[in-house]
Amino acid sequence: MIDLSGIRIPLTFLDGTDECEIACLRRASAKMLHVAEGSIATLERTKRSIDARKRNNIQITYAVRLFLKKGEPNAAKRCKTARISDPKPTWELPQTEEEGLFDERPVVVGAGCAGLFCTLALANAGARPILIERGDDAERRTRAVTTFNETGVLDGESNIQFGLGGAGTFSDGKLQTGTKSPAHRLILETLARAGASNKILYDAKPHIGSDVLPSVVTDIVRQIEDTGGEVRFRTRLTSLEIRDNRVRGLTVEHEGTEEHLQTNHVVLACGHSARDVFEMLKASGVKLERKTFAMGVRIEHLQTDIDRALYGPSAGHPALGAAPYKLACHLDGGRSTFSFCMCPGGSVVAAASEPGGVVTNGMSLAARDGLNANSGLLANVFPEDLPGDDVLAGIACQRQCEEAAYAAGGGSFRAPAQLVGDFLQKAPSKAWGKVAPTYPRGVTMGSIDGLLPTYITDTLRSSLPLLARKLKGFDAKDALLTGVETRSSSPVRVTRNESLESESTQGLFPAGEGAGYAGGIMSAAADGLRVADAVIKSARERL
Repeated sequence: MIDLSGIRIPLTFLDGTDECEIACLRRASAKMLHVAEGSIATLERTKRSIDARKRNNIQITYAVRLFLKKGEPNAAKRCKTARISDPKPTWELPQTEEEGLFDERPVVVGAGCAGLFCTLALANAGARPILIERGDDAERRTRAVTTFNETGVLDGESNIQFGLGGAGTFSDGKLQTGTKSPAHRLILETLARAGASNKILYDAKPHIGSDVLPSVVTDIVRQIEDTGGEVRFRTRLTSLEIRDNRVRGLTVEHEGTEEHLQTNHVVLACGHSARDVFEMLKASGVKLERKTFAMGVRIEHLQTDIDRALYGPSAGHPALGAAPYKLACHLDGGRSTFSFCMCPGGSVVAAASEPGGVVTNGMSLAARDGLNANSGLLANVFPEDLPGDDVLAGIACQRQCEEAAYAAGGGSFRAPAQLVGDFLQKAPSKAWGKVAPTYPRGVTMGSIDGLLPTYITDTLRSSLPLLARKLKGFDAKDALLTGVETRSSSPVRVTRNESLESESTQGLFPAGEGAGYAGGIMSAAADGLRVADAVIKSARERL
C-alpha cells in the first residue's frame, strides 16, 4: 500500500465527474511512480482540496492511497512524495465483557452529535445506555419544522434546536473542524456507513447536507438499538437526584408523566439551547461558569457573486461547486468579527425554540444549489461584558436580543432585516435589492441597530469594509443582514475535571457544545466518544 500526496490536477482537466477525476489521478500517480498506468491495481482518494490562490490557474490537490500489481516493488522509492503506509492505530468503539460493570444503566441526555456518539460507544461496550431526547425523531421533527415555517406555530420541544441530531441536523452538516482527534476518522466512517456520501472521507471541507442528515442520524439510532441501547424521544430531563455530591438518579417527563430513573452515571449533552436545564443545574448546586459566546446576524449574498470573488473566471465549473468562505477581522481594542456556519447555496432558517423570540441560523442541502450564500456575521460577548454576577447572564442577554428582534419583525416570528449599504450609513432599509431574503417566516425591512448590544453592532459596522478587503464584494450595498443570530455557542460551561466529570457532582459528565466543550459536529462527536470512555473508566473504578 502506497500513499501519494501533492497530486495537482488543473481544473481544465476535470469535468466534475468521479470517473474523470479517478482517471486523472491514475494517470498522474503512474507518472509520479514511474510505472505503467495498468500497474495500479486499486486507487482511492484520501484528500481533496481546492487551491484557488491563483484564480486564473485553479488546481485541485489530492492525496491518494493505492496498491500496485506485483512486479513493482521499488516504485515508491522513485517518488519523493510517496511512502509505504504502515497501519496506524485508529480510535475504535470500546468493547468490554466485564460482568456487572454497569449495575445501573447510564443515561445520556440529548441526542445531538455528542449524545449520539457517546450512546453508540456505551452501547457497543455493553452498557445498555438510555438516551433521552426532549424532541422528536427525525421524521416528526422535520414535520414540526415545516409546520413552523409555514404557519408560525412553534413546537417548543421539537424544532431547529431540539430533536434527533440536535441543532446540527438543520445547519448543512459541515464536518470541517479546527480540532484534532484520533476519533475523527471513526466519526466520518460511521456517518458514511449511516448514509452520508463517501466524499466526506476525503474532502478537505466535507459536508453532508440538511436533506441527508435526518436519515443519517436515524440510522445511528438503529445502530444504538441493535447493540442494546434504548432511545426515548419526547422525554425531557426535569431534575437530578444528587446526594452527597453524587448523582443517584434523574427525573424525566414524557407526555405529562414523570418517571424516575436510577443511575450512577448521567451524561449531560443537552445542547446550547436547553435553557431550562441550565436553570435546573444552577438550582441543584451544580458548578457552572460564564464563558465567551458570540452574537450577530446572518449575511446573505448571491452565491454567484461569492463564486466570482473566490474563483474568478472559473466560477461555475462543475468540479468546484458553490464556493465557501471563512473570514475574520480583528479590531483595535480586542473586538473581532468572524463568519460562522457559512452555507454555500443555502438559506437562512428560523431557529427559535421559545415563544416571542426570533433566532436565525443557516443551512444548505447536499447539492448546495440555492441562489444565495449565507453565514453568521458575529462578534464575541465576553463574560466581563455582562452585568452583575449571575452565571446565567449570557442567557438573559440572548433572550433580550431575541425578543427585541421579534418585536422589530412585527410578530409571527418575522425577522428584521437591513441592507449592508444602509447599515453602514445607519439608515433604515425600506426594501431589499438583488439579494432576496430566504428566511422562511418573512422579513420586515428596517434597522438592526438596537437589537444587539451596541458593542456588537459597532464591531460589525467597523469590520465589514475590512472583511471586503479579504473577499471582494462582502460589503456590497445590496447584501442582506437578517437578525438575530444568538445561538452559535453556549454562554454557559458546566465545569468538569480531568476525568471529564463535573467538578461539583460525581457521576455527572458534561459533554458537547451545550456544556461548553465543543464547537461543531466533529468536535462534539469526538467529545462524546471521550466522555463515553470516561464513563466506562468511572464504572470500573466503582467495582
